[in-house]
Amino acid sequence: MGIRLLPQTLINQIAAGEVVERPASAMKELVENAIDAGATRIDVVMKEGGRVLLSVSDNGSGMDADELELAVQRHATSKIPDEDLFNIATLGFRGEALPSIGSVARMSITSRNKDSENGWCIRVEGGEVDGPEPAAHAQGTRVEVRDLFFATPARLKFLKAPRTELNHGIDMLKRLAMCHPEIAFTLSDGVRTLLNLPSSQGELFAAMLDRLRAIMGREFGNNSVVIDAERDNVRLTGHVSLPTLNRGNNALQFFFVNGRPVKDKQLYGAVRGAYRDFLAHDRHPLLALFIELPPRAVDVNVHPAKAEVRFRDAQGVRGLIVSALRQALNGAGHLASSTVAEDALAAMQAPYMREMDPATVEMARAITSKGTSSGFSHYNPMPPPSEGLREAAAQFQAPLSGLDAPLQANRRESSDADYDITGEQYPLGVARAQLHETYIVAQSGDAIIMVDQHAAHERLVYERIKKDLEATGVKRQGLLIPEVVELDMVDADRLVARATELEELGLVIENFGSGTVVVREIPAMLGAKVDIQGLVKDVADSLTEVDEAMSLRDRLMDVCGSMACHGSIRAGRRLTLDEMNALLREMEITPHSGQCKHGRPTYVELKLKDIERLFGRSG
Repeated sequence: MGIRLLPQTLINQIAAGEVVERPASAMKELVENAIDAGATRIDVVMKEGGRVLLSVSDNGSGMDADELELAVQRHATSKIPDEDLFNIATLGFRGEALPSIGSVARMSITSRNKDSENGWCIRVEGGEVDGPEPAAHAQGTRVEVRDLFFATPARLKFLKAPRTELNHGIDMLKRLAMCHPEIAFTLSDGVRTLLNLPSSQGELFAAMLDRLRAIMGREFGNNSVVIDAERDNVRLTGHVSLPTLNRGNNALQFFFVNGRPVKDKQLYGAVRGAYRDFLAHDRHPLLALFIELPPRAVDVNVHPAKAEVRFRDAQGVRGLIVSALRQALNGAGHLASSTVAEDALAAMQAPYMREMDPATVEMARAITSKGTSSGFSHYNPMPPPSEGLREAAAQFQAPLSGLDAPLQANRRESSDADYDITGEQYPLGVARAQLHETYIVAQSGDAIIMVDQHAAHERLVYERIKKDLEATGVKRQGLLIPEVVELDMVDADRLVARATELEELGLVIENFGSGTVVVREIPAMLGAKVDIQGLVKDVADSLTEVDEAMSLRDRLMDVCGSMACHGSIRAGRRLTLDEMNALLREMEITPHSGQCKHGRPTYVELKLKDIERLFGRSG
């Protein structure tokens, strides 16, 4: 059979297979066209997940009759004025979307520009063009796509349930809306409005955070830090979550390059590198990062769906992300996310609340926080006590007779005199007690703070080791009697192979025969009582998980974590008030002290008003 040219309709259908994977991808192309047209409002309708009807309306610049005719022709576009494919400043540029969609669906485009007295409408059905013809329409464009894939029925079998396709559409529109807070977006299923994002005005980062809060949730908005960095004509902006606000997957990590949502393995890897010191390998932060760079510095034409990009200087972009995120997290100091306290309060809810239907619990919380139209301002599921019961409770709680001063006054230690009694001048308050030789209880001006002494001190030791390593090297302490440690042969060989790197961390080991090493020096800050056997075995375990391709610094940081654990205050050790307060003061001035190396909180802060609400004392 000889070679022949394919019909134009079949060419368009092949293109549609690459560009229009599902209704959400068709919607993405249409919304990007609306954004390129300068729209300030974009309304989307997806009936039956977009299979029956997909409509995108905007108030952008619009088109006249001649432009409409060209718009549905393959490779016709207004977005590459100088025919330079490497200088693309718009979201769309290939001129494939409209003819591809029209080749597999019934599509109509109604549009009017500011210079036209009336609008124009053109229709495309299975690749056949009809029009344009006059139509009544306000300035802007409305594209209606009906019966998607009717011309290629085999593609319909690959679509999921309408609800699934609708969710894909919602997710896609959220991504597009994130980097355009100045544009209002709505999405409905033809009956209900499922997404309503009003435009956000004002300063760049305030408007950006308003939009991100609307999409990613209040928790992210309240527990994120601002990113704003620039290097070599590449600017990085956005917001990232505190390490204690994390998830088990990276579904809430969003990246944008010159206003284009992308998914790039290098970008995800850069984030993992930036959070390596703060999160376990199976936990992921929440973030939205926006990269702006000259169009010639990035190739956006490497994927049919424009979902991937290729940077000219990929390592430079990665380095910018890692350094900017680490600097921002350093600036957060000892802060932990407010969700830690919210989770703690939820865990302390009364048993009857845990047994209640979730919808009833939610209604109770709503009544508690907002009140009702009937005038109730506080929800209390327990009936108020009788007058007699209140009097009996008052007598029971009265001070015992025969005591000249409260019991606590007789037990107060002298170190209290060195601190403000209410702890108002200290972010983490003043230590008041130690519970189970594990948890420090502190009082601040308006909160009670509980600190996990081992996790907190582990972070402090880890940060000290890092600081020493970056400055003059970790100070070492020689052992009077070298310690011999027996290991698995593979672990021992791995330790000996990394002996030079471990020496930089203050741990000096030598080979001592098959499966045995001898420890001659340890980091001085770990102290004389460190469990050397356990330390060496934990370091060996850390090296087992280390990737050979990692940089020397990253390998050292992984080992630092194991060493810090052995140099920290253990649970079960009784501390004096002075020791507890010293720990709190050091936490306040140490970056990242709000979480351990695995992203778990080192302290929980419960506001007094929240505690009062637990006891029904709030008005």
